[in-house]
Amino acid sequence: QVQLVESGGGLVQAGGSLRLSCARSGRTFSSYDMGWFRQAPGKERDVVAIISWSADSTYYADSVKGRFTISRDNAKNTVYLEMNSLKLEDTAVYYCAANTRLVARTWRAGYWGQGTQVTVSS
Repeated sequence: QVQLVESGGGLVQAGGSLRLSCARSGRTFSSYDMGWFRQAPGKERDVVAIISWSADSTYYADSVKGRFTISRDNAKNTVYLEMNSLKLEDTAVYYCAANTRLVARTWRAGYWGQGTQVTVSS
């Protein structure tokens, strides 16, 4: 009932910036908390950033604090991830997620996008 489509991924040089977008659609229009996750080669999918429905609360992984910013425009049903000062270690497939929840100290989600590749080069 919820579809998430990411866009904005691509190849970027280390130190550069990139903005990811996640468009949400579906038959249900719940007030979901949203988030971005990523999965690097040889790694499990892990949280990058979380934003509440009202955008009054956010969470960032330590590895991206100060560099990434999550935001949302509910009128446009869109969530963004502004990535600055990109590092090689940021290379991963980035996934948009809806209905995020912190369970047993692990962030989980009810809905996922298909993912968009972000590759950071030296």
